[in-house]
Order: sequence, then C-alpha cells, then structure tokens
Amino acid sequence: MTAAERVAVALGRVPRMRLATLPTPLERGADLPGGGRLVVKRDDLSGLGLGGNKARKLEFLCGAAVAAGADTLVTVGAAQSNHARVTAAAGAVLGVETHLVLGGVAEEPPAGNQLLARMFGAHLHPAGTDDWGELSGALAALVDELRAAGRRPFAIPMGGSDAVGAVGFLAAWAELAEQCTAEELRPTAVVHASSTAGTHGGLLAGRAVWAAAGEAAPDIIAVDVAKDSDDLAGDAARLAGDVLASVGLGDVAVDPALVELDERWVGPAYAVPTAAGDAAVTWAARHGAWVLDRTYTGKAFAGLLSLAEQGRFAPDSTVVFWHTGGFPAVFAPGGAVVPDATPAVPTPQIQEIT
Repeated sequence: MTAAERVAVALGRVPRMRLATLPTPLERGADLPGGGRLVVKRDDLSGLGLGGNKARKLEFLCGAAVAAGADTLVTVGAAQSNHARVTAAAGAVLGVETHLVLGGVAEEPPAGNQLLARMFGAHLHPAGTDDWGELSGALAALVDELRAAGRRPFAIPMGGSDAVGAVGFLAAWAELAEQCTAEELRPTAVVHASSTAGTHGGLLAGRAVWAAAGEAAPDIIAVDVAKDSDDLAGDAARLAGDVLASVGLGDVAVDPALVELDERWVGPAYAVPTAAGDAAVTWAARHGAWVLDRTYTGKAFAGLLSLAEQGRFAPDSTVVFWHTGGFPAVFAPGGAVVPDATPAVPTPQIQEIT
C-alpha cells in the first residue's frame, strides 16, 4: 500500500465536516535570492470565511463536535485571531452558536478579523489580557458557564492545535504530494509559520508516513512566530505522534531529529511587527502579488528569504512556502505595511531576538 493509500484509509476513520474549498492552488513563483524556485501553497484561498489554514483543522474539529452532539462552538485567540474568525465562519455554515474568547479589549468599531467574526454571528468575549495562559483559563470558564446554562459546548484550543485539528494537516500533506506528482515538482523543502504547532505537527505526521514508505519527503522548516512555548519543536513532534496514533497509524515513527524550527524571526514578541517581516511582506507583494500579514506569514517568509540568501536551497531546487492566510488582519489598525514607491525591496536580514 502506498503512503497516499494508507493516509486515505486512515482519514476515513475519523469524523469530518467538509468546510474548506480544497485542494488549494499550488502557484509557481519567482526565483528566490541566492537560489531556489519558489512555489506557494495558497491556503489563503481555502474558502470558509475568507480562508486560511485553520479551515483544514476545523473540518476535523467540527466533525468531532457534531459527533459529540455539540450545539455550541467555543474557542480562544488573540485580538485579531484568524483561527477565531474561521471558527465563527464554521459556526455560521453549521448553524450553531459560536463564542470567541479574544485577547485585549473590544475593538470599536471592529475591524479585520473581529469585524468578520461579528458578521458571521459570533459572540465575542474580550478577556482584557494577552497572556495565553489567562486566555485558556477564560475559555475553560466560559465553557463551564455555557454548560451550566444547559448548552452542549465543544471547546476548541487556541489555533485548533490538538490531535484532532492537526489531522487536517496530515490530509494537507497528502494533498500537496498529489499536486507535486501531477505537476512534476520535487520540492526539497516546505516552509511555514508555526505558533501553536498544529500545522507543523500535522505536516510532520504526513512526512513520516511518506518516509516510512520510502517515498520522497521534503524537509519541513517551521518558522517560530509566537515565542510562547518553551519547546515548540517538541510540541510539534509530540503532536505528530498523537495524530498518527489517533488515525490508526501508530506504527509510523516521527524522528525528532528531523524537526526543524527556525526561532530567529519572532522579534520582540508575538504580533509585534519587525523590519525583516515587513520587508518580506513587501517582497511577496511585489514579486507575486501575495498578501502576507505582519504577525504570521510575513515573519515566516522573512525566514525563507534569509535561508535562500544563505544558500540553504540549491539554485535548481523547488521550495514550497505554505501561505497559511491571515490577510483580513491587514485591514485592522497597524496591520499593513505602509507602501511607498521604492522599486527595490531589500532582502530581510537576521535580527537580534530580545
């Protein structure tokens, strides 16, 4: 049995709600500075409330919610959380009430992701804090409150990053592999943003299945954009193992030595823009009209450009950048890079992490 066949059988074992527009396009781009041909996996075009990678996780999380008889979705995120916005969209599609615990205070008037979440009918609960531990506590308290009121809430963790949600990126790996075969592409690396390890863990699970079957498996390079875990790489490896076990592929091992996390691009804090990230946002906009946000994809793309410039990728190689979405945040205060008329865009340089 091929790796793709094994994964197809495994995915058939778990509940799933079809919410995203899949497969998302694989778009060929420009040459990278220093070497390598860029290909962009357009998860910003995944549909479901203006898209993003979270739609993949929510297909399986909502499948579990429906199987459990839930009548309410509850999740948590930062003030401009993409995950919260897409959860609100999923609730609208499924016809269930959705509650969002958000960092900071209520935005008036709402903009970006908060505006969309309200349009989708979600109840927003600003927690007055940006501390992720306190936000998770507020989520638990809200779930208890809803349950006491007679509701059947289904709690979704920050980023949808548990073993259920990360199955979405085991499926995503299989999707990418099928597209690369059809388009005769053999990427040497896949680069993406990582903050809660769900995307990373799911991709690692997929890579492990392909490697175990002796099939081509490009490197996975996660760029840390959160700085809130003491061991984000370890979190991703553990989550990958949990994903494989949950779908009946527990015989496949994830090699911790192959877990690569580039921690140089976070800057001073999560969601705080950096000069390198902003330069990468501009490079992407002017070389392929890709819209990146300053919190996630901009910082991840800064890491990719720097690795290319340093010679990590051979001139004849193909590198996939997994565009995880996030463009609604561009339209929130402080969410966009101020454009100018300068035609040249500098390659981002590594910054000191404070």
